[in-house]
Amino acid sequence: MTRPLPALTEHNRFFWISGQDGRLRFQRCTRCATFRHPPGPICAECRSPDSAAVVVSGQATVLAVTVDHHPWHPDFPPPYAIAIVAIDEDPRVRLTTNVIGCEPDDVSIGMRVQVSFARHEDVWLPLFTPITGAPVAATSPDPEIRATVRTMVSTDKFEDRVAITGVGASRIGRRLMVEPLSLTVDACLAAVDDAGLEIGDIDGLCTYPGPGQYAGGHSEGGVTAVEEALRIHPTWFNGGPETPGQSGSVVAAMLAVAAGLCRHVLCYRTVWESTAAALPAPAPSSSRVEGDMLAWRLPFGAMSAANWIALYAANHFHHYGTTREALGQIAVTTRRHAALNPAAVYREPITMDDYLDARLISTPFGLYDCDVPCDGAVAIVVSAADVADDLRAPPVRVEAVGTQIIERLSWDQGTLTHEPQLMGPSAHMWSRTDLRPADVDVALLYDGFTFNCLAWIEAMGFCGRGEGAAFVEGGHRIALDGELPLNPHGGQLSAGRTHGYGFLHEAVLQLRGTAGARQVPGAEIAVVTTGGGAPGGAILLRSRP
Repeated sequence: MTRPLPALTEHNRFFWISGQDGRLRFQRCTRCATFRHPPGPICAECRSPDSAAVVVSGQATVLAVTVDHHPWHPDFPPPYAIAIVAIDEDPRVRLTTNVIGCEPDDVSIGMRVQVSFARHEDVWLPLFTPITGAPVAATSPDPEIRATVRTMVSTDKFEDRVAITGVGASRIGRRLMVEPLSLTVDACLAAVDDAGLEIGDIDGLCTYPGPGQYAGGHSEGGVTAVEEALRIHPTWFNGGPETPGQSGSVVAAMLAVAAGLCRHVLCYRTVWESTAAALPAPAPSSSRVEGDMLAWRLPFGAMSAANWIALYAANHFHHYGTTREALGQIAVTTRRHAALNPAAVYREPITMDDYLDARLISTPFGLYDCDVPCDGAVAIVVSAADVADDLRAPPVRVEAVGTQIIERLSWDQGTLTHEPQLMGPSAHMWSRTDLRPADVDVALLYDGFTFNCLAWIEAMGFCGRGEGAAFVEGGHRIALDGELPLNPHGGQLSAGRTHGYGFLHEAVLQLRGTAGARQVPGAEIAVVTTGGGAPGGAILLRSRP
């Protein structure tokens, strides 16, 4: 294997070859002089298509840093420092990069750095070295979000015309070595039966993320695979990765039902990551990384979401005084909940000492900050509200969804103290209901990493920005008998990474009152959040009509 390098295009070539003469260049609008990065076809400020590549000083300030301790790639032996730096000419322009020329643990937020290029084939990677003797620069939390939540187009909400009527899950575990479509069919049949329906009643299919991620263990093969297996002949179907959270596929199904395209949509999500990791890796189709989202990170060893989200966590730690113990409280508490869930992958209790002593992955994340890759499938039936009461199980009603984008969908530009696509869906969801955070009885908050969960707690308004650590302190508020019972099934940190759908499954059980030993007494309102970054979305559910 060789270091992942970006595919050069007519739009980005100037940047990746800039180091030929030792000078860093960025695209800048020739009309309003606004820098834009990554390079794009139009200025977001004045909408001009005209631009030029201009030389900058090459000096920058470190805004976030994580020290990677996991060997993701042979070209990146750990430990090494991954940083997000802001250029002097415009602090809104950032680069994911490596800081070299010092010990990785010595890199800190506010460090002043200077560009230093490293050539790899025909690419000059901009790395940065500390500026000797430079004072630490002041950095500030994220700027105010400029976009506002849009008002409702109509008081006639589509949410009122749909309900969740069935849920089902396959066996969930580590390295099951089961063909993923088999897992999918098991979950789908269980969900249809749970609703008291027959396969012939299903007239819609919807999934996330479709067939494109099949090789990495993230999909069963999409709508095509399931339709071939079950022969449903739907009047509507949909599948793709660009949705408001993994649950965005369920929102799409709700819209289709509300519009009258179909009456019962079968939604499903399948992962088989742990089995895929045990199989021989396929040969890469290209030695170059294509697409803006990865091409600007992988060449610097930011290979995993563990790295990308750790950078947000580090920034949150710096500005708000958050500690590892705060993240650990989420891991310890939800593992305690998982002990009550017979389907959870990991049920053995862990202590705070266990959490703190676990091996580091990407600072500040250790092993127990990361969710559990697993194999399994979850399915959900979305039905028209006017038939939901006639089915087998009590329907779960949809109070509101949150889907709006109000921030840049980027992993290093824009927001840094929390993931993007959290604040927008949260505020949008609350704008579509008279309910408020205090009305929530149980919270199913995405925890791909502990920090995802902490950021959602703040974004949802259960506490203020930067107050998440105080909110979870001691674990009392987020316990099953606390004011905000959090992830009673154990979340993805302990129950397994079913990639969003597991939270919806648990929400339905809680609102039906059928969650067994982990049941939150009297649960009538549940909030579900899935994803973060791109995608990210929120759904508010209720048990009562």
